[in-house]
Amino acid sequence: MFDLIIKGGTLPDGTTADIAITGELIAEVGRLDEAAFANAARVIDATGDLVSPPFVDPHFHMDATLSYGLPRVNASGTLLEGISLWGELREIASVEDMVSRALTYCDWAVSMGLLAIRTHVDTTPDHLRGVEAMLEVKRKVAPYLDLQLVAFPQDGLYRTKTGRENVLRALDMGVDVVGGIPHFERTMEDGMASVKDLARLAAERGLMLDLHCDETDDPMSRHVETLAAEVTRHGLGGRAAGSHLTSMHSMDNYYVSKLLPLIAESSMAAIPNPLINITLQGRHDTYPKRRGLTRVKEMQAHGITVGWGQDCVLDPWYSLGTADMLDVAFMGLHVAQMTHPAEMARCFRMVTEDNAQILNLEGYGLAPGRKASMVVLDAGNPVEALRLRPDRLAVVSKGKVVAERPRNNARLTLPGRPATIRRRHEG
Repeated sequence: MFDLIIKGGTLPDGTTADIAITGELIAEVGRLDEAAFANAARVIDATGDLVSPPFVDPHFHMDATLSYGLPRVNASGTLLEGISLWGELREIASVEDMVSRALTYCDWAVSMGLLAIRTHVDTTPDHLRGVEAMLEVKRKVAPYLDLQLVAFPQDGLYRTKTGRENVLRALDMGVDVVGGIPHFERTMEDGMASVKDLARLAAERGLMLDLHCDETDDPMSRHVETLAAEVTRHGLGGRAAGSHLTSMHSMDNYYVSKLLPLIAESSMAAIPNPLINITLQGRHDTYPKRRGLTRVKEMQAHGITVGWGQDCVLDPWYSLGTADMLDVAFMGLHVAQMTHPAEMARCFRMVTEDNAQILNLEGYGLAPGRKASMVVLDAGNPVEALRLRPDRLAVVSKGKVVAERPRNNARLTLPGRPATIRRRHEG
């Protein structure tokens, strides 16, 4: 007897299948007989609905989330004012405040089928309250949400007296990933040195590496070149990622033609954050105005894994957001001009399979023996899901239904026509 069956759903590849779950694992994927349904503890009918592995966010700032307006609103809308505001907030925010806000956000995430998040945790202040808070959140959500923590020296590894020491302290406390921000160091030379230092640290500790890299409009901010070289030198490969990479939007094409093969050779991943990149970048431009999104399609053409990240929700840098990774992919699709059907489908994979690969998640996917985590969407296929950003009818995490929503069908009673019920994705 199965504990749960998701019946008749359409998988992202277009096939139709029943998914049988026992405990925390997927037992079978295929066509089940009537006896299986009769003996199952519960059956969810997903006929006509898209059943996908859960959404994954490879880049977020959970210590700051849901703090919009504290201590005041970012009036200029710039990255630097946001960093300044956060610098004030992190000194007055308590562990309890950050835990409460983060848990609320995690509830939003689960309701949207977002079941794995990598969040950067500011290690700049010596008190490390943010690290303490996020470790507590990670423990609390572990039964239903996979949370990776990045030791992130927001003000720079070398720019503050204890910057490097605090990264090491955070890693010793149990933070999972080595982070950094080379373009925010005092000089280009310090930035390059920080990349080498952090890559060596990740290699020595056997950890993943994810650097905020070149989040600027300056085309001469080229720390991604050093990052790719160091990832290759230390054999970090798919354990490494460069986040943002917005300076690549402004680089000349000749230099990029040299850079992209270096990134591909390293096997590192790239994580653009379209909602935030196009909001924060280009603030010093009149027209033409740069939008700051990195060269997504060109990187993918070189075989580089690229995943969309959320980055911010209601914090000093961004005044909107809903924890919906389909919003992120929808915006990325537009800004990167990924409008061919195959490209649109790829945008869906970027917030599911590709992001899971970046996080090195184990047991991810809809196959026997994998973790029984998935989401049922009120859409017929991945492109339709991007178009509609539909309701999540059911979210299953590690074999348990953790969120449900009744189908929101429209009841039409129009003059001269018989009354009808229309499913959203049918028109």
